[in-house]
Amino acid sequence: MTTQASLESMLNDFLPERRQEALMELRAQVERGVLDVPDQRPWFNLHCHSFYSFNAYGMSPSALVWKARTLGLALVGLVDFDVLDGVKEFHAAGRRVGVRTVAAMETRAFLPPFADRELNSPGEPGITYHMGSGFIRSAIAPENRDFAEDLLARVRHRNIQLLDKVNAFLDPVQLDYEEDVLPLTPRGVATERHICQAYRERAEAVLPDPGQRTAYWAERLGEAPPSSFADEALLQAQIRSVTMKKGGVGYQQPDRDTFPGVEEMNRFVSAEGAIPMMTWLDGTSEGEAAIGELMDAEARAGAVAINIVPDRNWNISDEAAKARKVANLYRVVEEADARGWPIQVGTELNAPGLKMVDDLDAPELAPVRASFERGAFILFGHTVERLRSGHGYCSAWARDRFPTTDEKNDYFETLGRATTTLPEVENGDQR
Repeated sequence: MTTQASLESMLNDFLPERRQEALMELRAQVERGVLDVPDQRPWFNLHCHSFYSFNAYGMSPSALVWKARTLGLALVGLVDFDVLDGVKEFHAAGRRVGVRTVAAMETRAFLPPFADRELNSPGEPGITYHMGSGFIRSAIAPENRDFAEDLLARVRHRNIQLLDKVNAFLDPVQLDYEEDVLPLTPRGVATERHICQAYRERAEAVLPDPGQRTAYWAERLGEAPPSSFADEALLQAQIRSVTMKKGGVGYQQPDRDTFPGVEEMNRFVSAEGAIPMMTWLDGTSEGEAAIGELMDAEARAGAVAINIVPDRNWNISDEAAKARKVANLYRVVEEADARGWPIQVGTELNAPGLKMVDDLDAPELAPVRASFERGAFILFGHTVERLRSGHGYCSAWARDRFPTTDEKNDYFETLGRATTTLPEVENGDQR
């Protein structure tokens, strides 16, 4: 019998057939009583990046769902940058192992009313991370493909420009985008984190002697403990910080044309039947400090929900910084609740050391826990309704049926709590 460890490793194979085979065998072992999994509880992580964009542990959509099942999570959410490639697999895996699933896409976008104020992309006024949540499929409708293809073209253009500059700086460690970077991804969609991984691996080939390699990295990346160059994750983070972040040789200051506009992104999300969603970091930037004004601007652009990463706001050793960010967290949740905006939360998993799930029992989260839970079940309820009838949270059907946002939220939350398995077949026109 194949061991649990080897099957879980297979879940991250780039071949979909291998992943499906592994997940089916893991489920079979649970059903036969060979593997024990805990009872589910109302805990959730709705912000997990997969290897279709970048996951620090190389996890596929199927692996994320299985991990959620082994942790006893009631809900888990996929969020990948610029692609919906993992959505179909993610929902199918949730059905197979009995985990509620929600799927989202994230990108960076430009918000014109805040063109002169920093939001949640440090040092980049007007640029904000932005999301759509509640997608039900990977396939994009033909009439919406131009936007999706433009996103990927922008990513490729930025990556190749970055590579040209960083190659000159890291010579003799140089990369070919097609040969060295794209093979690290299952579908050829690379991020800066993939590029950093490729530079680390290329250096091992060009400079096989560890001592020589340590000296090389010390020269290129500046003073750092030698041990940091031996740790893969720390080294890749250092490469990104020195060469690709603001002030680095490969950094490209974005402007209003670098990324799509928030309204343009929201039109795409809505056309695909999902929920336009702003994101919020910690309330310390000039733009996020004006949270009411910011949410008004986002609402005018079409946003009706918000994403938060709670761990960044309370799990902080500096007491003064913690107090400030916790207060900001409470304030933004209060604003979202007043508007009836569902809140999506999670830990991202796109960097080593991030938690697999927020500590939702932390005393600091007690005042906002109910809002987080409500948002999670609303988003899942939307996914259920989209699949079974074609109608979703932002549909004309919902606008006509529910006189108030509170009534709409009650309906989708109740549906999400009452449903444990997604419908198998898509119905309606999914708009």
